[in-house]
Amino acid sequence: MKMAKVSSLLRIPKYRSFVVIPVTILQTSAAVTNHRPKSRRLCCSVWDSVLNFHRKNNSRAFTSDSPDSLAVTSTLSTPSHKRHEEYGRLLPCPAENVLPRNIEHLVVKEGGPILDFITKALDLPSLYVADLIHFGAVYYALVCPKPPSTATMEEIRLYKEFTNPSLLRKRPSLKGKTLREAQNTFRITCVDEFVEAGTYVRVHVRPKRFPRCYEVDWKSRIIAVTESYVVLNKPAGTSVGGTTDNIEETCANFATRALKLTTPLKTTHQIDNCTEGCVVLARTKDYCSVFHRMIREKKVKKLYLALAAAYVPPGIITHYMRPFRKAPKIISQELISGWNLCQLEVLECRKVPWPNASTEEENGIQDLNWPNKDFAYECKINLLTGRTHQIRAQLAACGAPIVGDSMYMPAVIAELVGPGKLKKQFESESAIEEWAAKHGKEPGVSIGLQASQISWDEDEGQQHLYQAGPPWWTQ
Repeated sequence: MKMAKVSSLLRIPKYRSFVVIPVTILQTSAAVTNHRPKSRRLCCSVWDSVLNFHRKNNSRAFTSDSPDSLAVTSTLSTPSHKRHEEYGRLLPCPAENVLPRNIEHLVVKEGGPILDFITKALDLPSLYVADLIHFGAVYYALVCPKPPSTATMEEIRLYKEFTNPSLLRKRPSLKGKTLREAQNTFRITCVDEFVEAGTYVRVHVRPKRFPRCYEVDWKSRIIAVTESYVVLNKPAGTSVGGTTDNIEETCANFATRALKLTTPLKTTHQIDNCTEGCVVLARTKDYCSVFHRMIREKKVKKLYLALAAAYVPPGIITHYMRPFRKAPKIISQELISGWNLCQLEVLECRKVPWPNASTEEENGIQDLNWPNKDFAYECKINLLTGRTHQIRAQLAACGAPIVGDSMYMPAVIAELVGPGKLKKQFESESAIEEWAAKHGKEPGVSIGLQASQISWDEDEGQQHLYQAGPPWWTQ
């Protein structure tokens, strides 16, 4: 049974400012309540022998966040009724992410509905599993990916067993596919979706949450509405189009509901979760393609305001970014083969008061013990290349990290305490990793960065320019 996409809301007062629960969650609940297992016997995990080992040792097996990992992570020593206390429902959203995120990697031994399989294999409540599926936190691949180098002998044996060519040839679903194609992962969106024996399943048991979505007056954040697109002043602490494990708590979804649109808004570009400011959301697939093309052709211009902890001279700043998917982003002043060009132009940099403690607290700004808080510096920046974390990483490399940036400021402080050559010359992979280790974690809510203006010229010569208004540190 497919889950219908419904934009109406149920509002529950007295939860922080309020909580909105999408009707799709309620429909999912009804679907699970009325769900009857198929006549086929319930699926079970192939990791039974591994589970027995952990039961004997009364311990917990830890898993990597990497999708390549095949570790088992069930809490085996906790009785089911107590373990379920951790897993109520995904809505209402908790005020804070108090539980650590974790990922379960499983293989289906006998085919059946995905809801039944995960519920039994991980000993989770069926309503919670249904919520995970609705949030987009469950993935599958027809064939197990290769285990990581840290895998046990038993895990490697099981991988070889279920990727044995003679076994794979018997599976009709793999006909015409290469092994690499069969190992590609896809999101599961239906609680009744059938998964066959040998299928790999990845479950993000505790998705990344965005409590701020439920505190924002989304209508007040709408800058413009046209037939083709919507311009949103994105609040910090939210995701534009979702994360790997959460496609429900997004700016696109909440803006769609605030405007009571019947067709969901579509993401055209991204800014960091901790950044506020202008974001364009397409109302149609055609305009989504049009906007993507304009970005590729560099017709879209973006101006940012950055609250830096130190002065940054006006002019063009050039660095080279390591082509590595994960943060922190490592950049070099020297050209390194294969690294990506990063350029921005500082149009002006003016001294402003450092935000007071109450302003920082109100906006979720972390106090990172920067040594000089007499003044901050507001920089107007023209982004010339659009790399992930580019402004944050480049300003940090100039010794002027963004206020509240808990990922990049610690590395700058470490450099001030004990100056070295790590960030200037990366002569080896170990030097890169040593420098990366000096960085901190991604900010929880906000930093001193705003996408203040976005503009573009369409083919017909029509000009579009939108501004986000004053940033949080001036309000």
